[in-house]
Amino acid sequence: MNNIIRGKVLLVGKNIDTDQIYPGRFLDIVDPEEIGSHCFAGIDETIAPNFKKGDIVVAESNFGCGSSREHAPIALMNMGASIVLADSFARIFYRNAINLGLPLVICKDLSKKLQNQDEIEVNVSECTVLIVSTGELLQGEKIGDHALNILNSGGIKPMYLKRMKDSLNK
Repeated sequence: MNNIIRGKVLLVGKNIDTDQIYPGRFLDIVDPEEIGSHCFAGIDETIAPNFKKGDIVVAESNFGCGSSREHAPIALMNMGASIVLADSFARIFYRNAINLGLPLVICKDLSKKLQNQDEIEVNVSECTVLIVSTGELLQGEKIGDHALNILNSGGIKPMYLKRMKDSLNK
């Protein structure tokens, strides 16, 4: 995982549920790239095709509420989102995203300070957000050490595969 992430912002609202992030009508798709092409189709079908790889999703509160489908963070990652910042996340979405290697940072009221296409820079390990145009630096909530370790490993599966390989090589 890149510790410093810089990109343009896509603002979404509050209570964005997993069905808005990745609608159920696409659940039979297995190709990750195609999954990403339908991200946010429950809000606006034009978001994914116009989203630039590496850009940043910024939401208000309760992002990822609804069902526990892992397709939502998979869709975000394969759409090209480098990180998601929000006032708050639904708990199961948060764990699914971290376990899949998608960084999330809670930064209260960030969305109120931004407009679509503003550029921000996020230091993931420090959970700071720099609004490039104004120079304002905001402090988000720290990510726990275990979650940060999962992110730095690229997800929970790569982390445990490395641990198993390391233990076999001892």
